[in-house]
Amino acid sequence: MTEPSKVLHVRNVGYEITENDLLQLVQPFGVVTKSVMLRAKNQALIQMQDVGSAVNVMQYYANIQPSVRGRNVYIQFSSHQELTTVDQNPQGRNQDAPPNRILLVTIHHMLYPMTVEVLHQVFSPYGFVEKIVTFQKSAGFQALIQYQSHQSALSAIDALQGRNIYDGCCQLDIQFSNLSELQVNYNNERSRDFTNPALPSEQKGRSSQSGYGDAGSMYGLQPPGTRAVAFPQVCVDQAFLLAFLFQMGDAAAITAAFSGGLPPGISGTNDRCTVLVSNLNPDKFDEDKLFNLFSLYGNIVRIKLLRSKPDHALIQMGDGFQAELAVHFLKGALLFGKQLEVNFSKYPNITPAPDTHDYSNSNLNRFNRNAAKNYRYCCSPTKMVHLSTLPQEITDDDLVTHLEEHGTIVNTKIFEANGKKQALVLFETEEQAAEALVCKHATSIDGSIIRISFSQLQTI
Repeated sequence: MTEPSKVLHVRNVGYEITENDLLQLVQPFGVVTKSVMLRAKNQALIQMQDVGSAVNVMQYYANIQPSVRGRNVYIQFSSHQELTTVDQNPQGRNQDAPPNRILLVTIHHMLYPMTVEVLHQVFSPYGFVEKIVTFQKSAGFQALIQYQSHQSALSAIDALQGRNIYDGCCQLDIQFSNLSELQVNYNNERSRDFTNPALPSEQKGRSSQSGYGDAGSMYGLQPPGTRAVAFPQVCVDQAFLLAFLFQMGDAAAITAAFSGGLPPGISGTNDRCTVLVSNLNPDKFDEDKLFNLFSLYGNIVRIKLLRSKPDHALIQMGDGFQAELAVHFLKGALLFGKQLEVNFSKYPNITPAPDTHDYSNSNLNRFNRNAAKNYRYCCSPTKMVHLSTLPQEITDDDLVTHLEEHGTIVNTKIFEANGKKQALVLFETEEQAAEALVCKHATSIDGSIIRISFSQLQTI
């Protein structure tokens, strides 16, 4: 047991929990003199005025589980007897060094596509935005926003921290960056230099600023302070939202994602990106088959088969929301004679290693484009699979020949959409359809790499 201290250590502090939420837990027991939110670790440190106040907190919560916004948090004495950070000023900022004019922004629960234009509209009301760079990391979608002045960055972080870009989703988690200047090479949908509009564009879909995606240690911790927003509000006006969605080409699908609301059992607040799947058939499964299955619910970063437990695997998804979809829709699914167990892992990510497969740059990840549309089609395994990118001369017999080894095919239907051949194949059971998907997704028919997903249709 750690020696009593006036500094309290709080764990399991999700991104949805603000510093003000934590202060409300402990303020009835005494004065809080300092606090630090350690966002990168989902932790916080709170310093009470004296040890007695901290002891009162610990005694009270020894018999009552503290919960914030539906999440259990865990409080213990810190090994520190005193926080070494400077006292906070009334605005709750660390006075140890001047704030940076560059902000690191993480987007949580990202249901809608995020572009430079959206970010510019959100952040430009607080000052002239010089540069924006976006990239994907294990923490999810992130961006670096460079203002012309420090004061603009201060105003933005005070006004926007914890708020939603769109109603109910795309929550902003903002930190100061330690970078002194952003380097932008291209003006496109992923990066923009507003001071140099003459920069060339780049091939769409390529990472234009890959160096920033590997610079995690260069960012400063989020400065301490209370920037709570009791009821996060929409930062993008509705007219812009509608115009943006229509530009994306499928406004109805995006605005009505999941038929107007998240599926039952999906909270949208999970921040754990890695899932543990167990009870696999080790003779049938490999990393690519797991990728084919789990990529239906989000982008795959890495997969690791546990050699000490051959029927276990770790799968790191693109963000916590995608991981939550995978757990929700795949828990209990039948595959290769086994009923899968899918749960959140205690590990926040999978460390790159020789026995780990990295899929972060795979062009087979489905959510790099049309993310909202792919979210809408998420479902548990069904008897019906949908095949796309088929060769133009495909026949029903070709489909049967390619898939019949995985089970009894009840019916098939080939059709054309937007000039491209697609098909529906109905199997006798969900397990047979799932096996066909994991084994034949991304395989070739007459030189065409086919894509397979579950269909929510019941009959052909």
